[in-house]
Amino acid sequence: MLSKGGCPKNALSIKDALEALEGRWKLLILFSLSSGPKRFKQISKEVDRITDKTLSKELKNLEANKLVKRNVRDTFPPTVEYSITAHGMSLEKVMDELHYWGLAHRKKIIDK
Repeated sequence: MLSKGGCPKNALSIKDALEALEGRWKLLILFSLSSGPKRFKQISKEVDRITDKTLSKELKNLEANKLVKRNVRDTFPPTVEYSITAHGMSLEKVMDELHYWGLAHRKKIIDK
């Protein structure tokens, strides 16, 4: 959909979505959390090649965008667990479609 000026009418909404999910890690973190709450190290193991520093930064960003919730349990020492929010789960269809597109893309590129 283009407006008279040639710009997409809904460009702002797409820009907002891309800013919330930008980078190579955020969707992978959300995908990891979609199967249930996890501790930091569990996420780190599931999201291959992410550094602890980057994971920490991305979790804070996802939390600021209300896609992830940080839960601190009253234990000694305190236990921190991350879970995907309902708002984060609203991306389930997007993640599914990206998954299926990625499979088809991989097959097209590798199986030339």
